[in-house]
Amino acid sequence: MINLIGTYEGKADAKGRLLLSNALKKQLMPVLQEGFVIKRSVFQPCLELYPMPEWNAMMSKVNTLNRFVKKNNDFIRRFTAGVKIVELDSLGRLLIPKDLQVFADINKNVVLSSALNIIEIWDKDKYEKAIDDATVDFADLAENVMGNVNENEDGIS
Repeated sequence: MINLIGTYEGKADAKGRLLLSNALKKQLMPVLQEGFVIKRSVFQPCLELYPMPEWNAMMSKVNTLNRFVKKNNDFIRRFTAGVKIVELDSLGRLLIPKDLQVFADINKNVVLSSALNIIEIWDKDKYEKAIDDATVDFADLAENVMGNVNENEDGIS
């Protein structure tokens, strides 16, 4: 499993090509040759870039769902909607497919934000708004999500 770190700003050109920063490429070096999968985010108006090994691990989980259960089938269809395989070109640029550019409203200024093992690709203004909106209730969110996680049995982490 890859653990990515950092938030990077960039610019998409008129064709939707996005140059990855050297710092990000360095982190992705072990998986660069395997390619990536890009898709719509489930919860936000952004895109998710999966290194191929991470995508394959996710698909292994999805593959355990019973396709004869309607909600599972609906989930799979929606989760994989708009999925594309992408690679970096010889200049280190990623081509964002047009339909996904439209979905995420990516025009020029872009933020690439690490989200553990994937990269979220955002329109810069939408990213800033999402971060600002999240700060209001982030303390509550952190407590709800991480508050019951203890590294030690005595409750001291």
